[in-house]
Amino acid sequence: MKKYFAISILLLFLGYNAHAQGRGVKIGYIDMEYILQNVPDYTEAKNQLEQKAEKWKQDIEAKKVEIAKLKDALKTERALLTKELIEEREEEIKFQENELIEFQQKKFGPNGDLITQKAVLVKPIQDQVFTAVQDIAELKKYDFIFDKSSDLTMLFSAKRHDISDQVIRAITRAERREQLSKKELKEQEKKEYQEDVEDENPALAARKKALEEKKAARDKMMEDRKLAAEAKKKEADDKRKAAAEAREAKKNGTVPASDKPTDKPAGETAKTANDSTMANPNSKEAKAAARAKLIEDRKKALEEKKKKILEDREAAKKAKEDKKTETKTE
Repeated sequence: MKKYFAISILLLFLGYNAHAQGRGVKIGYIDMEYILQNVPDYTEAKNQLEQKAEKWKQDIEAKKVEIAKLKDALKTERALLTKELIEEREEEIKFQENELIEFQQKKFGPNGDLITQKAVLVKPIQDQVFTAVQDIAELKKYDFIFDKSSDLTMLFSAKRHDISDQVIRAITRAERREQLSKKELKEQEKKEYQEDVEDENPALAARKKALEEKKAARDKMMEDRKLAAEAKKKEADDKRKAAAEAREAKKNGTVPASDKPTDKPAGETAKTANDSTMANPNSKEAKAAARAKLIEDRKKALEEKKKKILEDREAAKKAKEDKKTETKTE
């Protein structure tokens, strides 16, 4: 109830402030757990600490097994031991159990090594987060920034107010700048400025993306038109060449060697017709067959050339993209 009451008071205060100042109060929040999971230095150190904790757990289990063995041995030999030996064994077991409890408290207790080392591990990252939040708040005029993972209960949080990714980017930027040359640093600052502008104005980023998609679609359309024009021109050239060859063949009374049928007909009727045509190459049937085959061959050649043009274009485009990607990687 106290938390709900505190939030109500806070909201009333913010509403009053907004009304008094004549402008909207700018509020943001971060998720500290999310930020820690995405900071490489913290993740690596956390893994090392978890390995230590696992080793401590194994030591505890080994100690428990050792104590269990002592208890079993005492239970088995109790009838053969004197009262003094039994008391001595029981004291040894009690001592071992107390040592185990102390070790557990030392490693996993409220003030144990795990909690202490985790706090030491988190502290530098928390300082970086605090600095980044301060810079972002001053730069982008935030009035309040909350931590979603803290004790403050957030009944609702719109994603557009989450600046966790901006904080992570600010931390990684600082680490990256230390490894860049002056020229690279200048390019990096330009890129960071563009990212900040897009963060501040999501509508601008959406428009930019839409323009890029529109440009890509327009480039593809122009490329398709160019390919179609080249194919059409090639087809017209082939038709003119075929017509010229046909006129030349008609004038000489022969059929071009490339247009003569080479495949043996499958049926007897086809064989007879072919023999008749070869016997009289100047007949109407021979000329019609020659024209038909010429057109068919030209059509196939055109299709193959068109296909090759498309393949060459795709290969060139892919090589250009690969070169661009390689340049960016370098």
